[in-house]
Amino acid sequence: MLKIAAYNNVNLPEKVQRPVAPPRTAGTEKNVGGADFKSTLDQALDNKKSLHFSAHAKARLHSRGVNLSESKLDALSKAIDKADAKGARESLILSDEAAYVVSVKNRTIITAFDRDNLRDGVFTSIDSAVVL
Repeated sequence: MLKIAAYNNVNLPEKVQRPVAPPRTAGTEKNVGGADFKSTLDQALDNKKSLHFSAHAKARLHSRGVNLSESKLDALSKAIDKADAKGARESLILSDEAAYVVSVKNRTIITAFDRDNLRDGVFTSIDSAVVL
């Protein structure tokens, strides 16, 4: 068993100094994981603006034969932007051929209905609707 007195002879530095980061120079901000800050930020903003589809919505769209072109996806994205600007959380987006229940915050299509299945539909847990 060691006694505390045995540690009295250990030489410890009086003051521990922290390493100092090198000064920043022009161009050093570009090496963040191999990409510069601006492109990383732009990519993050693009991901925030992109649409996501739940597995349920994908299955519904596929089984009901609803095809989404780039222009339809763009219209859905703009409709979500409008709902978001009004403070909506869960929104129903109605288009000519389908209806979509959307999580506005997550920009995720939760479920989708084609025109034939809209007639008897009851939509719950929504706080807004956007008509395209």
